[in-house]
Amino acid sequence: MTTLPAVEPPAALDTPDNPASTLAATSGAPAGTAAPTTLGPAAIAAELGKLATSPKGLSPDEAKGRLEKVGPNAIIAREENRWSKLLGYFWGPIPWMIEAAALISLVRRDWPDFAVVTGLLLYNAAVGFWQDNKAANALAALKKGLALKARALRGGQWLSVDAADLVPGDVVMVAAGEIVPADCLLIEGEYLSVDQSALTGESLPVSKRVGDSAYSGSIAKQGTMTAAVTATGNQTFFGRTAKLVASAGSKSHSEQAVLQIGDFLILLAAALAVVLVGFQVYRDVVVADVWGWDTIGAIAQFVLVLLIASVPVAMPAVMSVTMALGALALSKEKAIVSRLSAIEELAGVDVLCSDKTGTLTLNQLKLDTPIPYGSARAQDVVFAAALASQTGSEDAIDQAVLQALADPKALDTVTRTKFVPFDPVNKKTVATVTDAQGRTFQYAKGAPQAIAELCKLDPVTRGKYDGEVNALAGRGYRALGVAQSGDDGTTWVLVGLLSLMDPPRPDAKSTIAETEKLGLAVKMVTGDDVAIGSEIAKQLGMGGHLLVAGDVFKEGTDPDRIPMSAARAVERADGFGRVFPQHKYEIVKSLQELGHLVAMTGDGVNDAPALKEADCGVAVSGATDAARSAAALVLTAPGLSTIVNAIIEARKIFERIRSYVYYRIAMTLDIMFVVVMAYVFFGFQPLTAIMIVVLALLDDIPIMTIAYDKVETSPQPVRWHMQRILVFSSLMGLLAIAQSFGLVLAGMEWMSDPALMARFALDHQHLQTMLFLQLAAGGHLLLFVVRTRRSIFVPPYPSAPLFVAIVATQAVAALMCAYGILVPQLPWSLIGIVWVYVLIWMVVTDVVKLIYYRIQDQREAAGMRLSQPITGVQA
Repeated sequence: MTTLPAVEPPAALDTPDNPASTLAATSGAPAGTAAPTTLGPAAIAAELGKLATSPKGLSPDEAKGRLEKVGPNAIIAREENRWSKLLGYFWGPIPWMIEAAALISLVRRDWPDFAVVTGLLLYNAAVGFWQDNKAANALAALKKGLALKARALRGGQWLSVDAADLVPGDVVMVAAGEIVPADCLLIEGEYLSVDQSALTGESLPVSKRVGDSAYSGSIAKQGTMTAAVTATGNQTFFGRTAKLVASAGSKSHSEQAVLQIGDFLILLAAALAVVLVGFQVYRDVVVADVWGWDTIGAIAQFVLVLLIASVPVAMPAVMSVTMALGALALSKEKAIVSRLSAIEELAGVDVLCSDKTGTLTLNQLKLDTPIPYGSARAQDVVFAAALASQTGSEDAIDQAVLQALADPKALDTVTRTKFVPFDPVNKKTVATVTDAQGRTFQYAKGAPQAIAELCKLDPVTRGKYDGEVNALAGRGYRALGVAQSGDDGTTWVLVGLLSLMDPPRPDAKSTIAETEKLGLAVKMVTGDDVAIGSEIAKQLGMGGHLLVAGDVFKEGTDPDRIPMSAARAVERADGFGRVFPQHKYEIVKSLQELGHLVAMTGDGVNDAPALKEADCGVAVSGATDAARSAAALVLTAPGLSTIVNAIIEARKIFERIRSYVYYRIAMTLDIMFVVVMAYVFFGFQPLTAIMIVVLALLDDIPIMTIAYDKVETSPQPVRWHMQRILVFSSLMGLLAIAQSFGLVLAGMEWMSDPALMARFALDHQHLQTMLFLQLAAGGHLLLFVVRTRRSIFVPPYPSAPLFVAIVATQAVAALMCAYGILVPQLPWSLIGIVWVYVLIWMVVTDVVKLIYYRIQDQREAAGMRLSQPITGVQA
């Protein structure tokens, strides 16, 4: 089988003896490292000396001693105990407040309160614990890629040993179909073709020979060679990738937002609790001179009510369920969510780092326009190359040549009598064919410099030839020389040059354009050379400012302490070439350091660390298990087009969650302040603990249908701007407080008016029920207000599921009040009055919202004008 290796483009390999040889065999070092060099016999002997070994391998005792010293050839990652992780979800400001509320409920034997609050606490912990296990799954998938068995030369005999028992200095045999068990130096054998695409991102197998290196986890495709183990376990190229995966990852912005909201409400609740307890103690102890367990119990009851009112116990649950329903919607767009927080992260992503091979391109080599020499025509070059190819070959270059034939049946007019497969030493394939007249010819194809030497080109032709090769290299093409000879095979004539490239996907250009319209900067990240990446970028309409990753991140750079100069260079660049795993990881970290939300696409083991560290790691179609496990989003359709739909859907989900957050904060402020103000001004507890628990259920359970709500999609990335969220929520909360406390004031006035009392004898219990109904109805009407920047009377209107769920909830609340279920009974006339009251307030709140957004838009517009550069100065 013809096997022409994938190599770096000529710009990286030009030497006096190797002018721009795009198809020269290389050692296949990880993309992004320096151009590889093949070690000579003396250098190999020196390396074996450093390893304290020889081609005869180690003795069993020596191998055992080294194993005890260096440890097993396995990925070893220090992971936090799972039980410790689980307990961590019960530790923190919000869990503490929920646990305090549960404890007080338990002491006072308020079993309904205790059951609801404890259930929500356990649910939140379970969801977080499940999400945390994704890191362990990614590491497990990486470990599956390691070889289980290996053939090692121990004590002069070839033995089958566990790959985990290999040590540096061991001599092993690597044959076709086997996984390379450790990082090795090839010391004996003719040829080995290795597929290391999952490690380095290279699209074609790499040809190896004596003096080259092979990497743990790569797969031998052809040939057999003997190798000396140079590194094992976490010290291998594969192991370092796994170590990055274990250390990667950060808390999602939604988790941070929930914590910030919780901190805000807790601090406010603490201040209100001090006020509440102070008044209670003053009235009961100082004024009434009453002190005892009953007083302490009453104070505890007030604190319990305030705690339940202040802590958004259902917020994590509602957000999780909403995102879970959103994940179902994304699955219909062929995007599988493996981490729920990825949804809101994707909505805020402003930089998309995209792998090139297989994502922006087809991962299929194709021929471009041939360059004929002499009297040959373009199709003659293709036909000659096809004769030097194996029909039915799986080799990507052979397939590209055969597919480019104008008439494949033309091959049937000749008979191949001999075929010499690719040899990494002479870098060409040679075929001997006989035509219908019985004449014999030889055809060769291979690396440009090998064909040039074969044809013994004159200086003028050689200069032109090298210039063409360099020009192709500058455009990012792989060059392939083609030659023809008579029967003797001693005199060769140059037929021409073929140029090969992995072409862009048909939908890639439009997808990039749509992605940029959504406010994302797209950066290409590829293991190929900058020249190849730049050519693809031009064809896709992307920026052509690509950098060599190794030039940005110098050797020894700490990924957690990226220099600001490097981070700025990453931000300005349109993409990166010669990238390997640590570079991808560092690119993500650099952009995050500058405040960007980053999505990274990938499909190989080499992508796993960056996928896990990115705000939204995206495993593209056909990705390895390690990449899928590390990613937050898995695309099941090829290409990037799916991600555009996923971004739009994610922004819709984000808008729905943000609407809920506005509503939840405002209503929490409403309940807290009304409880405190009613008691401070009137010595009246406006709500019982069970009322607050029922309100939480009535408010949040139906609101989970907000996942289906109709929303406007933002044309730009959306983020958790906590200052804006808290300001707007507080404004809405202030109006809600005015609405609720206004009802309390009206009720107190009613009870002090004999005429009204004669019509209906209102008491404090009735007022509690009226406030309960007002909070249930007014809260949902407030949601209708905050769910859109427009007036509630214009589209987009609430979706049918949301509207029906809220109407059904209000019917339940009205029936509870009418029949006295869990609350004091209220006549239908007062229920009607409450509803008229909240509808009037809904209109008032909507008008205030419109005024607020108009002022905010004017300020933002003024700020943008001020930020524009000054282009001229008035005299």
